[in-house]
Amino acid sequence: MRRVLILGSTGSIGTQALDVIRSNPRRFEVVGLAAGSNRELVAAQADEFEVEYTAFGADEAEQLVRDVEADVVLNGITGSVGLGPTLAALECGRTLALANKESLIVGGHLVTSRAKPGQIVPVDSEHSAIAQALRSGAPEEVRRLVLTASGGPFRGRDRASLATVTPAEALAHPTWDMGRVVTTNSATLVNKGLEVIEAHLLFDVPLEDIDVVVHPQSIVHSMVEFVDGSTIAQASPPDMRLPISLGLDWPNRVAGVGRPLDWTKASSWDFEPLDDDAFPAVRLAKRVGRAGGTYPAVFNAANEQAVDAFHEGALSFLGILETIERVVEAHEESGALTRESLTAAEAWARAAADRAIAKAQ
Repeated sequence: MRRVLILGSTGSIGTQALDVIRSNPRRFEVVGLAAGSNRELVAAQADEFEVEYTAFGADEAEQLVRDVEADVVLNGITGSVGLGPTLAALECGRTLALANKESLIVGGHLVTSRAKPGQIVPVDSEHSAIAQALRSGAPEEVRRLVLTASGGPFRGRDRASLATVTPAEALAHPTWDMGRVVTTNSATLVNKGLEVIEAHLLFDVPLEDIDVVVHPQSIVHSMVEFVDGSTIAQASPPDMRLPISLGLDWPNRVAGVGRPLDWTKASSWDFEPLDDDAFPAVRLAKRVGRAGGTYPAVFNAANEQAVDAFHEGALSFLGILETIERVVEAHEESGALTRESLTAAEAWARAAADRAIAKAQ
């Protein structure tokens, strides 16, 4: 029986994790729940799963991680506020099922230096796919990682045609049902840029050996190319319950958690190169990843401000990346990487982004 603490229990990842646990009551036990503010839903979840310990907000979630005995902490919080709970899970020796990519990207070596081998299990479908494929060879046999991207709702459009994109259009993702920030990040491909940095940190592969390819069917979730020319791909219908279940009990598979592909029906899978001119987010993210330090925190914070401004009608769709780039270029690294320096860098980035957004109006 795996004791599971779920952070972000009312969000997409959290509710699907509870689906997995609901179907496997003899395999998993929920020992704690944390969410942002939806107390009514948390109360209902706690009642159903007979959970005694709940928390609200990132600070309470971090304390809950330290106080509650758990085998695995599923961090499904959105945004860099998930850093504290991530560090707490690692410091307490819990297995960290990580869906909160921002905490790893922003925290960098603050996170990786605290993690024992195998302690972080990725829950993002792309990184779960890579983790599965990497079991086919030794680390020195890996040539490159290939992250797949659906292309979002604007796949195939050129940069000029994106100037008039509306928030409603940006939220109309063709494959995944996600929250406002993540769905918008998928439309701009900022999400894929963040995932490139995440893959670099998770798997210790150089950024220049991590590529992105557009795969609109979202069946192949990512691939690993080995030195002998072999490529191992993980394929399944798009359903986050599969990577979530692996995160809860890695490396063991949970029977029946997802449906398999139907090989009796004809189908085709497309792979297209990424258009860096229309969607420069991945290119910028690699620059940020190479710079390291507080640069990823600045990139992420500026994006969050810009996404909010876009949905409030204060910024164009193209203005999101333009704002991020201006803030990143204005940033100057200072001092060692600490939680305090990250907090200061994020505050600076949000203020700088707000100034850039105001000038753009």
